[in-house]
Amino acid sequence: MTQSDNVKKPKRQSMWRGVKGQCPRCGEAKLFRAYLKPVAECSYCGQDWENIRADDGPAWLTILIVGHMVGPLIVYFVMNDAIPIWVTFVLIPVLVAGLSLLILPRCKGAFMGLIWATGAPTS
Repeated sequence: MTQSDNVKKPKRQSMWRGVKGQCPRCGEAKLFRAYLKPVAECSYCGQDWENIRADDGPAWLTILIVGHMVGPLIVYFVMNDAIPIWVTFVLIPVLVAGLSLLILPRCKGAFMGLIWATGAPTS
């Protein structure tokens, strides 16, 4: 164990950097090289990101957030007779897909930041 392993890592800051798509350790370089594919290591601080896997956590959190955002809108559309049903069938799936694609990488970054900051076991 090196001396840097004993340093307390700020969880909130690490998660916020991950949400922004930055390295949770230094906040200087990009965390992802593609949509959801993390870089092998940080180009600024050299932190290894290959072994930190968020698995199903980001998908779960994305579903939770999108469901709470879109659920009330679905209820409103169903209860309001002035809105044609075809609008509901077109708008809701597009909204769910768009929000999911927007939120998922941010959730993955937050999970990766939390996993790194807590020192949780990695693959």
